[in-house]
Amino acid sequence: MEKSLLMERKSGFNQWWGQWWPYLLVLAFLILFPFIAAMTIGSAAVPEGSGFIEGLLIRANSGYAKFWQGMIIQMLILGIFALSYDLLLGFTGVLSFGHAMFFGTGGYTIAILIGRNFNWPFGAALAAVVIVALLQSLIFGMLSLRVKGVYLAMVTLAFAEMFFILAEAGDFRQYTGADDGLHAFPVPAYLSATVFRTRFYYLALIFFLVVFLVARRLVDSPTGKVMIASRENENRATMIGFNTFWYKLIAFTFAGVFAALAGALYALYNVSITPATLTTLKTIDVLAMTIIGGIGTLAGPVIGAVIISLLGYWLERWFGPSWTLIYGLIFILIVIFLPYGIIGTLRARSFRLREGWKRWKDLLAGK
Repeated sequence: MEKSLLMERKSGFNQWWGQWWPYLLVLAFLILFPFIAAMTIGSAAVPEGSGFIEGLLIRANSGYAKFWQGMIIQMLILGIFALSYDLLLGFTGVLSFGHAMFFGTGGYTIAILIGRNFNWPFGAALAAVVIVALLQSLIFGMLSLRVKGVYLAMVTLAFAEMFFILAEAGDFRQYTGADDGLHAFPVPAYLSATVFRTRFYYLALIFFLVVFLVARRLVDSPTGKVMIASRENENRATMIGFNTFWYKLIAFTFAGVFAALAGALYALYNVSITPATLTTLKTIDVLAMTIIGGIGTLAGPVIGAVIISLLGYWLERWFGPSWTLIYGLIFILIVIFLPYGIIGTLRARSFRLREGWKRWKDLLAGK
């Protein structure tokens, strides 16, 4: 009996380790990265008498160590945003063209509340971001999820445009900055990404971990299974007794709150928020991240966010203003040769190189 129980526990651990070891390796790298960067590419001179850890922190906030921490912070923020969109499109089958509405609203909410007009503490402002996003996603989810397909996409686009117009309106310039946006609002000194880059790095990492684990728990739960069933065949899910509307609303709500948190981090990191964060182009960006990484994989959209961040940085350095053309070509190649995205294709082991090459030739031939 004891031997059987021991074997069962060992089998369970092996199964858990086989599923989570890639994530744990990535997490270990992210935790250690500021210190690795400090020892290799940090450029600050460490004052005499400083302790080892203090010296590492000084070097971590200097030179390329500071720069690459900033790059990873942006990747983590975009990763949260992309992960939130994957809950909608990847696991529930809801195509939204207005997801940037939550991202921009989260950024504006925290910028307004900690700004000079209200001067709220960070904790209270962050709680307000969650409450505003929760109410916003519930209200607009209940209104938009009544329709399906292209009509749903158009309704979400209309809601996002409404918030974009409100952000740009001169009537609210005192709060939103109108078309100029809000810049240099007073971020608490201890959260300044300029002064304490490493501290903000770990804050973004904690946010990302919490969002990823909550999303993972959601999609693995019975509720998540119904969301997936709704994506695959909503009529059949309805026939066996599930009210798919409420399950889609749950996904819509979680996605809205996660996107708002990403927007709040974005505003804090850049100490700036503009109406551009509410536009359809922002939603198209997160849609591209999700497609590149792999729809319905959670890890895939995060990989997509990393790839797009790095591509944007390197291609702009190499090709200047024409970098978007090269990016577009790379995106087309990924869609043609990796039909399920990077992670999705790896999991499906469906590298359709021959079919992709044929589609590429047909595209060039104008067929």
